[in-house]
Amino acid sequence: MSQPPHIDVSYAETVRTLTVRRSPAPIALAATLLLAFLMLFAWPQPAAAHDSLVDSDPAADSTVETLPTELTLTFSAALIGGDGSTEVVVTDAEGNDVADGEPTLDGAMVVQPLVSEAPAGDYHVIWKVVSSDGHPTSGEFGFSVSTGTAGEAPPAAEETTAPTEAATTEPTAPNVAEDPDMASGFSISIPWLIGAAVVLIIAAFIVFMVVRSRRGSASHADSDDPAER
Repeated sequence: MSQPPHIDVSYAETVRTLTVRRSPAPIALAATLLLAFLMLFAWPQPAAAHDSLVDSDPAADSTVETLPTELTLTFSAALIGGDGSTEVVVTDAEGNDVADGEPTLDGAMVVQPLVSEAPAGDYHVIWKVVSSDGHPTSGEFGFSVSTGTAGEAPPAAEETTAPTEAATTEPTAPNVAEDPDMASGFSISIPWLIGAAVVLIIAAFIVFMVVRSRRGSASHADSDDPAER
């Protein structure tokens, strides 16, 4: 009668150990990709994507003797011009518009002409521009005028004259709340979103391959147990 084949138990254990033991490279790669994703996309990006107002004349919260002939706004970078891209609204304490014509854009500077006669009091400025990155941004500030330059009031008999429609029409200020890009301090562009999606897909594929490899190794090790016994 023939003898059953002899199996070296120590050799079988070594083979099973080498089969089950896998290189940690896939796990390290997945961890590296996840860390890169967190650093690039989860870390807050600086708000420098939108150009900001760095100076104005009159300056914010300042007091000037009389209303100047023009309001000057200076931004941190050259702006993008175009039809309706630049808007400036300047109103007095009564809400009357004191802008005289359309603003002009010269690189990073916006100049808004003002009326020659205006009363003393507080003035409110609302501006909207298009940043060099293509996103609209806006803001507001105020200043005060100590001495009025408006003409004398009309005689009492003429005070009953109905004001014209043009004199009572209040300016329409740009609606900042309707444009999230204007109020946001962060900017996430489409290429960043595409990059995030690619990183997530690659990480998911690596995790899937690691799990599948581990399951295959466990199944192979279980199939070797009857031979060892």
